[in-house]
Amino acid sequence: MKTKAYVLDAVRTPRGRGKKGGALYEVAPIELLATLFRALEDRKGLDTSQVDDVMIGCVTAVGDQGADIGRMATLYAGWDDRVPGAQINRFCASGLDAVNLAAAKVGSGWDSLVVAGGVESMSRVPMASDGGAALIDPKVNRKIGFVPQGIGADLLATLEGLDRETVDRFALCSQQRAAQARESGRFKSLVPVLDQNGLVILDRDETIRADATLEALGSLSPAFQQMGEMGFDAVALQKYPQVERINHVHTAGNSSGLADGAALILVGSREKAAALGVNPRARIVSGALVGTEPTIMLVGPAPASRKALRQAGMTVADVDLIEVNEAFASVVLRFMREMGIDDFDRVNVNGGAIAMGHPLGATGAVLLSTALDELERQDKETALVTLCAGGGMGIATIIERV
Repeated sequence: MKTKAYVLDAVRTPRGRGKKGGALYEVAPIELLATLFRALEDRKGLDTSQVDDVMIGCVTAVGDQGADIGRMATLYAGWDDRVPGAQINRFCASGLDAVNLAAAKVGSGWDSLVVAGGVESMSRVPMASDGGAALIDPKVNRKIGFVPQGIGADLLATLEGLDRETVDRFALCSQQRAAQARESGRFKSLVPVLDQNGLVILDRDETIRADATLEALGSLSPAFQQMGEMGFDAVALQKYPQVERINHVHTAGNSSGLADGAALILVGSREKAAALGVNPRARIVSGALVGTEPTIMLVGPAPASRKALRQAGMTVADVDLIEVNEAFASVVLRFMREMGIDDFDRVNVNGGAIAMGHPLGATGAVLLSTALDELERQDKETALVTLCAGGGMGIATIIERV
């Protein structure tokens, strides 16, 4: 890149339960974003006319989330009407892809200040309600070997030899770490969601279970066995004939939960930061995308991370902290094996989506904000953020504290 791109600030909402009874169900996704746009403006005394672009990840862009919510949310938040906006869908990678694209725009010199991030209100706009050929057209389904992600996760666990207790123990660790992080106030980027009277609707991640136990997790039924028996197991086994049968180990307790939430990252050049009187918090070192086998779908984090590390001239040993999206327990465990990481001391140290939920379009930006907060807390230097994504994709970003 001609110009280095920096993270000038990062904010996120709490994650609410992505169902009608969740705390954020009453809050439209445009309100979640507007909360963060106003927070960025207030925290930095930002002249919004200086922003060159806004890029918002959102996976299910219909209903409350349709019609280019990136542009509409800036207008709704009262930002200068000269600020354009876009909506991006790269499935679960959308929020981090928006950040990487913002860094590329700044790095090219075409822009000097971009807001990037994502939003998903899964309680109001159900996952897959936008349809799509892979879901509704049997011919396309057969051609690409599509199966639901949960089947891919159980297939991955089977191939990796991960039994139920192993994935449940990982889930328990996620809950315990997230509970400790919440109680210790480690999520510094979090911005409470308020109602029109200024009363708090939600000021902490809603789905963390501090009382989780291995016994309670073990009592849950496999979430994807029935759909596997409906025919999806057979589709997956056509691609993986070496597997005799799929061991269905993933449950609601060791998979990411549906969630509502939003996150924004302010990305700019050092020159623009100086002009605004803002101290950069981190530099975006590299970013990478890959495609992988689409039936199993969930193995993208390791190859994407290796690609980002190569671009940065680094190895995984050079990274202080790693955030891997906990789409399913097996995803993180496979990533660690592939990357040669033997312990959890630097991986998801504050828990992850198993405990706090996965608001699809926002999660990548949420993870980046979490990584940056933790780098600052521990006085460490570098972090790697990575996610798997639908259709067999992977994304990764490396940041370095300034």
